[in-house]
Amino acid sequence: MNELKIGFIGTHGVGKTTLCYGLASRLKARDVVLDIVHEVARRCPLPINERTSVAAQSWILHTQISDELVASARHPVVICDRSVLDNYVYLLLSGGRQAGLDAMVAWWLGTYDRLIYVPIVEAPHADGMRSTDLAFQRAVDERLLRELDERYVGALRLQPSAREQWLDIVEDEILERLQSRQLKLL
Repeated sequence: MNELKIGFIGTHGVGKTTLCYGLASRLKARDVVLDIVHEVARRCPLPINERTSVAAQSWILHTQISDELVASARHPVVICDRSVLDNYVYLLLSGGRQAGLDAMVAWWLGTYDRLIYVPIVEAPHADGMRSTDLAFQRAVDERLLRELDERYVGALRLQPSAREQWLDIVEDEILERLQSRQLKLL
């Protein structure tokens, strides 16, 4: 389907989108053909954040998968501003586990070549869409980390103390993965 699919994961307001664009810019400067799957929650026609529902999160999950399928069919490298897992965490907090969706998320997680966890370093800023409630931001973050551990999902976990180097760290990781997929002829 694709050569490499990367998912930035984490609660809202931590810098995933900034890292997506930064990584895409650096890779494009190296002539890497790629696409970004933008955060789909911003297009959700139903309430999100603390007011989300199983219906809203189902829409988000299915749209995320759909957008990833299209991007993967058209581009060898796909950078996702979120993954199905961190989207699913919002559903877990609002409506609990949903057997069918849980199975779908578990299956779809296997399609990512690398997940990159972005930690909280400050309270979320108002952007007209996402919640600014620090307790809610932390609840999402804690549940996401718990899901990673319970599902034995490996992720590059960026450290808050290295924030100035995050983009360099991610770029090095991804370039190494891209280079290791190429056969060395000489």
